[in-house]
Amino acid sequence: MKHGKKLSRPARVLTGAALLAAVAATGTVAANAADSAGTAVPASAPAAAPGAAHGNLTQSTHLTIDAAVEGAQAALDAAEKDGQRVTVAVVDRNGNTIVTLRGDGAGPQSYASAEKKAYTAVAWNAPTSELAKRLQSAPNLKDIPGTLFLAGGAPVTAKGAPVAGIGVAGAPSGDLDEKYAQAGVAALGR
Repeated sequence: MKHGKKLSRPARVLTGAALLAAVAATGTVAANAADSAGTAVPASAPAAAPGAAHGNLTQSTHLTIDAAVEGAQAALDAAEKDGQRVTVAVVDRNGNTIVTLRGDGAGPQSYASAEKKAYTAVAWNAPTSELAKRLQSAPNLKDIPGTLFLAGGAPVTAKGAPVAGIGVAGAPSGDLDEKYAQAGVAALGR
């Protein structure tokens, strides 16, 4: 197809249908391959990512949903055993929430606080009680969106690298929140 020539509506519909069929059949399409009618042609095999041959790619470990639920439930159970009403959040390495468990009677503020503590712990790969101490020398840290520098967050690591964060909020002290977050981490064996 020549540049500047527009396909008619029926041709666009057929081209789109052919592209969807090709993706469904092979999972990939060649970005620049087209037959004489301008229809995308499926790629014969998935191409290796640029840089893969040179070792420029790394693999990362992620917490499964089952593991996230297990860690969150262990943290919630530890809090309930002590008679505390808390919310537990587990986030992935990118800070996206995997699971949140709001215990019976937990305050409405605890939901957002638990997520922010979990995010803060995984972002810096440190318990939030340690990070709160850093505010003395770097008070602007608290201005980073989505973070909360209060005790109650703990990172989950694999091979020394952070893969998730567990945040707990709602107990009368951050020390208790962090104790429960650490119980969640311990349940995962990390």
